[in-house]
Amino acid sequence: MTVERVETVGSGPEEAVTTTAATVRYYSVAPGVRLNVRRGPGTSYSVVRVLPEDARVPIYCQRPGTSVSGPYGTSSIWDNVGNGEYVSDAYVQTGSDGYVASRCA
Repeated sequence: MTVERVETVGSGPEEAVTTTAATVRYYSVAPGVRLNVRRGPGTSYSVVRVLPEDARVPIYCQRPGTSVSGPYGTSSIWDNVGNGEYVSDAYVQTGSDGYVASRCA
């Protein structure tokens, strides 16, 4: 993706970055958590990396997967944070129990 313009908005638990393609919001991972990033939307997928404490993640799209309990409740929503990379929404402070981004294709 080519970025022609980037605009950062806000300083709360989320911030928006606007590009020519779409708006992507960044959300805070639960405090004190080193979060596993997985190859797919479930705990059976391999861990591809681990996010450090106090990380912020973009949510490009969301899809259903394995149900996980975390600091923000129990959720079966998984957030796409990169090319084929997912984290459980139960560990991301989105401010919602539902979808906050479009469903992944």
